[in-house]
Amino acid sequence: MSDTTTDNTTKTGDDHDLGAAGSQLSTAPVEDAPTANLPALGVIGWARWFWRQLTSMRVALLLLLLLSLAAIPGSLIPQTGVDETRVADFRERHDVLAPVYDKLGLFHVYSSVWFSAIYILLFVSLIGCIVPRTWQFVGQLRGRPPGAPRRLTRLPAHTAWRTSATPEEVREAALALLKKRRFRAHAVGDAVAAEKGYLRELGNLAFHLALIVMLIAFAWGQLFKSEGNKIVVEGDGFSNTLTQYDDFKSGNLFTNDDLVPFSFDVKEFTGTYERSGPNRGTPRTYETEVTYTEGADGEEKSTVIKVNKPLEIGDAKVYLVSHGYAPVVTVRDGKGQIVYRDAVPLLPLDNNVTSNGVVKVLDGYRNPQGKKEQLGFQAFFVPTFGGSASGTMLSQFPALDYPVLALNAYHGDLKADSGIPQSVYQMDKSKMKEFKDADGQLLKKLLTPGETMKLPGGAGSITFEKDVKEWAGFQVVQEPGGGWALGGALAAIGGLAASLFVQRRRVWVRAVRGDDGVTVVEMAGLGRSESAKVPEELGDLAGILYERAPGVADPDPDGAPKPDGAPKPDGAPKPEGTPPEDPGTSSGPGTSDTSDTPDPTDPDSHAVPAEGAEQQ
Repeated sequence: MSDTTTDNTTKTGDDHDLGAAGSQLSTAPVEDAPTANLPALGVIGWARWFWRQLTSMRVALLLLLLLSLAAIPGSLIPQTGVDETRVADFRERHDVLAPVYDKLGLFHVYSSVWFSAIYILLFVSLIGCIVPRTWQFVGQLRGRPPGAPRRLTRLPAHTAWRTSATPEEVREAALALLKKRRFRAHAVGDAVAAEKGYLRELGNLAFHLALIVMLIAFAWGQLFKSEGNKIVVEGDGFSNTLTQYDDFKSGNLFTNDDLVPFSFDVKEFTGTYERSGPNRGTPRTYETEVTYTEGADGEEKSTVIKVNKPLEIGDAKVYLVSHGYAPVVTVRDGKGQIVYRDAVPLLPLDNNVTSNGVVKVLDGYRNPQGKKEQLGFQAFFVPTFGGSASGTMLSQFPALDYPVLALNAYHGDLKADSGIPQSVYQMDKSKMKEFKDADGQLLKKLLTPGETMKLPGGAGSITFEKDVKEWAGFQVVQEPGGGWALGGALAAIGGLAASLFVQRRRVWVRAVRGDDGVTVVEMAGLGRSESAKVPEELGDLAGILYERAPGVADPDPDGAPKPDGAPKPDGAPKPEGTPPEDPGTSSGPGTSDTSDTPDPTDPDSHAVPAEGAEQQ
């Protein structure tokens, strides 16, 4: 007869046995119970207490939260390592806040002392959490599931029945069944002990270990990273050396020897744009055809760099980040000799590639008096001019539909030899003089491809050639540790999923011979957390085991056999907590047909929910 009763008695010495059976379902450190009249802590005691607090899981979570909050100022306040210009502008506009931010290190958050302190404490805390838990988990893997408690009926989910099979046959069948279900199982005395769900704790450890990997990868990437920008005109090339960059910044431990050796030439930039509709002017094609070589003697290869599809060479990635136009201009002196001829990259100002820049003639020019002088031209370019009737010098479309170049002319000293670095896109006019037109105004003119602007007094000319080239802006990034950071993130997600969804549980099967010579089978399960999966899984296992060791009728007190009132439609006893089956179904083997409706006069037919059985 199926036994699904609940013990409502007070806790006895059996509770200690139950506690031993359910212990160490987690590798969390066991906290000692507080005792009264503790002695005063010395230096070693306080150090030990501080270490225990630092390596506790709650402190690790708190430090992780603080690290997230500490990163917020780095996103809201301009950083010196990212944009020096914005930082300088912020200082000019905020006379009161800027000194405060300087003292707090908010202009360089990620290298500040307080951010580094949080980072290092989190690193130490995670290591302190993982190491002891890992050793405990390894010890559990090397050990065996504990033996069954003396009273399995005290566990939340349990069931029992009587069978004609011998106890040895039942234990052998139970051991084979549990191993087939991927339980770690072994026979202990008159019972079989099994355990499953080690992946939960393994996932927990993997999650925290992945966090350490991510922290190391991020730190490594910040210390050894480099990032540089370069504008390359069609037909020109680039070699990955420090002097070739327009601007460059790197981590504290980066050296020039860490630059990946490679070079590339820009063959052609291709850009097409939407011609109509609400997305007019939006790029449809944005790519650059290049040829590149790895190392000094590498084989030349061809490829196409697109937006978000960089060229990867070793640890370096070459991204296509911008685009603009480089009008080809020719400058002649008063004798008609060419003193300058080149494509001049101009910087875009809006989405329609309205651009500006300067043309600097530093060497080879002499004025009409034969004196060496330098020329400078302020350039303003629109790829699609709206016409003089539009009243504006703004491009109407990003493609080269109607290119126009506006020039202002100056002569004198550009101060290029002063030793102070200058931008190729700006002109120092402090020692420059304006060329005047016939009205005494600044000489300026709108040029279309092929037109020339004459300089007054026989000083020469400048021609806007019909060839307008395009340039591509590249960002070369070296950030080691990116692959480790990605792998750590994926491992953290997988570990967190395992720790949340995998249930650690234990199952015991006891088979002993009763006083009447009939074998009594008891099954019970225990989970780390209260979950409906334990009684459901126990019911499934009991059903399969019942088929191999079918039940027999319990003896009637009057001596006549009594039909088993607990067998279910599939012939297997169900653990407490499982819903009742539909009545009218035939019972299992060795029993008479009966309804599943509980008999109020039979205590064994009353099923108690498994999750609350220990509280009944």
